[in-house]
Amino acid sequence: MASYLFYGMQGAKMCFQHVLLNALDLHEAGHTVRIIFEGETVNLPPMLHEEGNPLYKQCLDLDLIAGVCQACSHQLGVLNAIKALGLPLLNDMSGHAGMKPFIEDGFDVMVF
Repeated sequence: MASYLFYGMQGAKMCFQHVLLNALDLHEAGHTVRIIFEGETVNLPPMLHEEGNPLYKQCLDLDLIAGVCQACSHQLGVLNAIKALGLPLLNDMSGHAGMKPFIEDGFDVMVF
């Protein structure tokens, strides 16, 4: 089985739903899957949480979410909301969520 990192950048909720769908599909097929909220996608966790999005909740319950970019969360004004949700803040690349640790662990990276 393979390992996949979904590295979300674009903040359109409808498009990000496909990240969640694909992550769940690959996970159910036995692959290792992780999701990072980077760029504009850092705005999505509070919104998805508030609306009770079932795909987001499923990804949370399965521990597929690696974390959220700390620098982008700060810049876009959602840092406190991300902290309140208890999501890991990632800052290993000059304050941003880097891909390198995942690549070094053999993950294939898909940017959305």
